[in-house]
Amino acid sequence: MSRRSVGLLSGLLGTAAALGAGAFAWGSLIERRLFTLRAETVPVLPPGAETIRVLHISDLHMAPWQRDKQRWVAELVALKPDLIVLTGDNLGHEDGLIGIRRAFDTFRGIPGVQVHGSNDYYGPMRKNWLRYFERHSGGIPPRSPNLDTEAMDRFFTETLRWKDLNNAVTSLEVKGTTLDFFGVDDPHIHRDRLDVLTGLIDDLRDDQTSDDGSDVSRHVTLGVAHAPYQRVLNAFVTHGAQMIFAGHTHGGQVCVPGYGALVTNCDIPRKKVKGLSVWTHALRSSFLNVSAGLGTSIYAPVRFACRPEATLVKLVAAQV
Repeated sequence: MSRRSVGLLSGLLGTAAALGAGAFAWGSLIERRLFTLRAETVPVLPPGAETIRVLHISDLHMAPWQRDKQRWVAELVALKPDLIVLTGDNLGHEDGLIGIRRAFDTFRGIPGVQVHGSNDYYGPMRKNWLRYFERHSGGIPPRSPNLDTEAMDRFFTETLRWKDLNNAVTSLEVKGTTLDFFGVDDPHIHRDRLDVLTGLIDDLRDDQTSDDGSDVSRHVTLGVAHAPYQRVLNAFVTHGAQMIFAGHTHGGQVCVPGYGALVTNCDIPRKKVKGLSVWTHALRSSFLNVSAGLGTSIYAPVRFACRPEATLVKLVAAQV
């Protein structure tokens, strides 16, 4: 190889290294703090129903020192949401609940529902980032839960009065419309109990149909899960969910402009890794909102071409 070729190759390698270093610096120092609000409109309410403003928040991975994230979330109360949907992975540190309280205390009095992600049980660990390119079927980490999940749940259910949807069902009346919710604990670590959920949904609907004062036509069914595995999405659609909320994917976290996410960390197709889409199963369909989330593991503090986000979902009346 000539000296000129060697020099050209060295120059190209130097340029590539500089670009890589610049991209990493942007993703780790700047973009992961560029919190953004995505807005969506979903026509699922009964004709004539008043619009319901749903604030969907996911994957905070909160550490106590993350004051900028805590302030940003707390200020979302200015949107005047009618309902909060929280899809898990709230904790990112053994003292993460300190930051969760700071972020959500302003939402007292606003109804909400929440489910767990794996990082509401297990604290973050250093890991090989390349493992995210492996096929993911989930799995229970080889260690015992080491986060205070019960204290977090007490804050949500007792202080904020939000509903726990971990393998559970509930109903809330919001602005004249009854919202029927069902949810599961984190499918990524196989805590979802779809078999239990089936009976709970049947019992809820039996109670509603036996109540002479209940107008079932004014009900809307919503599914909530942390990780959007296909088995869960399919079951939710089968059970009549008109809209599904999920998180977990971080939108890919590190994306390639013009191509999108490299990984999803579950079996959902890449094109549905974040944002609003439609999930179809067995000739039925449901709107699906997958949040790219607001945080990252403290051991993988980088986002590229995938800004952290919360979503304001406006549920509006369906066209007749």
